[in-house]
Amino acid sequence: MPARAPTDWPARARRAEARVAALDTAVAAITRELDVDRVLQLIVDEVRRLSGARYAALGLADRDGTIETFITSGITAEARRRIGALPAGRGLLGALIHEGRTIRLPEASRDRRSVGVPAYHFAVHSFLGVPVQVRGRPVGNLYLANKRGGAPFTAHDQDLVERFSDHAGIAIDNARLLAQVQRLAIVEERERIGRELHDSVIQRLYGISLSLEDVPDMVTEDPADAEQRVDHAIETLHAAIGDIRTFIYGLRPALPTPGDLRRSLVDLGDEVSRTAPVTVDVDVADVSVSADDAAEVVAIAREALSNVARHAAATRATVQLTVRDHHLRLVVVDNGQGFVTGGRRARSQHGLSNMRDRAAALGGRVVVRSTPGTGTRIIVTLPIDRR
Repeated sequence: MPARAPTDWPARARRAEARVAALDTAVAAITRELDVDRVLQLIVDEVRRLSGARYAALGLADRDGTIETFITSGITAEARRRIGALPAGRGLLGALIHEGRTIRLPEASRDRRSVGVPAYHFAVHSFLGVPVQVRGRPVGNLYLANKRGGAPFTAHDQDLVERFSDHAGIAIDNARLLAQVQRLAIVEERERIGRELHDSVIQRLYGISLSLEDVPDMVTEDPADAEQRVDHAIETLHAAIGDIRTFIYGLRPALPTPGDLRRSLVDLGDEVSRTAPVTVDVDVADVSVSADDAAEVVAIAREALSNVARHAAATRATVQLTVRDHHLRLVVVDNGQGFVTGGRRARSQHGLSNMRDRAAALGGRVVVRSTPGTGTRIIVTLPIDRR
């Protein structure tokens, strides 16, 4: 019986272990790196080293199949410059994208799809290409050329490249999701800043303009009262400037501390009474909520009182705050002209929308009750104990 040929199991085990370690490195890079180009470069370098290929590249294509990003390994910058423009997504690279399946060739030049090679491109002999997919859709390809020693790429090489291709797809998908999240965050932040400016700075400035309308007449009729009105306007203007400064530095206006909600609403009522032709009475229970929640409640109350001053033609308004069944209930009532709640409210629509958005963010709701000639009642209900 002939003796069996010796098998180099230790060497094969070492190669398998090296491939597993390289895959671990790629996975770690994907979870650690936010720069997709660095992750993809690492993948191309590792797959070239482990497969024994002289050259490796990863091309990403647009929806039309045109390659727009091309990452290489094993070729110098000077050689890339001489080759010229990026591949056009034809030939074998185009077949990888359009056919969506692996191509492994012992001699690429003999394949009818091997066309369009630039004049200064190196000669491609053994070839192994794998499409890169994101959510089942081809977005590019990962390919190797010219295995060292002149041997063709093996089935083990193909398995390795396909695994790295999967990780490249994950990295690309992660990068796209991150970019989408960042775009959404920017939009959300713009909306928040716009809402904060409208509910804080703009309302303060409008109150200042109202308080100064009568100053020219008051200067001759009651100089002392005119001076006091101007002093109050300057104080409010300084507060508005402070709010603007906090927005410039990416912050929100100063928050009331827990337990200071009552004092903040009383101060708000005094401010509106000084700057607008409406007297505000505040009847507020001394409740303790978080500083963030207190800031939202004050912003809602400010918006409601601003609408009273600007649109209601009211002379009196009342702010009430009570707690019942683990819910905070804010009620703003005025004796103004009222309006049809189902009709168009072009001037105040933005303010009511802001109030509803703020309440909804806290798990609450806003109810507006009004009819022409009977004033308006705004009821805001917010849960205190919420997860």
